[in-house]
Amino acid sequence: MAATNNKGASITLYWLEQSRSHRIAWLLEELNLSYGLKTFKRGSDMLAPAELKNIHPLGKSPVISIESPATSKPLVLAESGAIVEFLCDNFGGEKLIPNKYAPGKEGQIGGESESWLRYRFYMHYAEGSLMPVMFLTLLVYRIRNAPVPFFIKPIPWIVASQIESQFLTRNQEAHFSFLEDQLKTAPDGGKFLCGKELTAADILMSFPLIAGADRGVFTKDKYPELTAYTNRLQETEGYKKAVAKIEQVEGSFQASL
Repeated sequence: MAATNNKGASITLYWLEQSRSHRIAWLLEELNLSYGLKTFKRGSDMLAPAELKNIHPLGKSPVISIESPATSKPLVLAESGAIVEFLCDNFGGEKLIPNKYAPGKEGQIGGESESWLRYRFYMHYAEGSLMPVMFLTLLVYRIRNAPVPFFIKPIPWIVASQIESQFLTRNQEAHFSFLEDQLKTAPDGGKFLCGKELTAADILMSFPLIAGADRGVFTKDKYPELTAYTNRLQETEGYKKAVAKIEQVEGSFQASL
């Protein structure tokens, strides 16, 4: 079915391979929005290309531009969380946000539903707490596998091992154990972090978790609920539609670095 929810707006997603930007493509599909897609490749240094600075001064992805009758020039938005909130606020994203209050407690402080409190938490946790740990995981991998002469190869290995033993491993275990327990206790016995239905927070959580699963940072043996959840996200129709759209343009798709 053709997308019909744009409200007269023209949306363009500036998508970078193996990046957070795929979450925005997924969200656009969930919101039944039509959008243009401009894709970018990483350089040999695995950084975003300089051309992205022509779109936004930070030169990073995701970035979206929105043209509508109310704007004299395109509205350019960066940062995953801000983009997600803007799109949900303006294009029917209520279905991806849990009800704020428990029945009969509307407007009361402390009357918020568990699903909504989780939603608000994960909208910040994904980038604020989990993503830094996953970035450091990638950094340690690169240090350990740096192309250096064989006679100094032990040095990066020692550095990587010290980072792992002193900081990384225990933080990984803390986060993954926390998420495993959260999934076991999801509201109403749901299979998503905030309950029975997919939310925008699940979409934000997808990138660090898919990256972790792809790298074998967490495994099914130790974290069965988290592994199943990560697989479940990739099996949603919106996620698969976004993958198909990227494959149509790029010829292939890889979820993460």
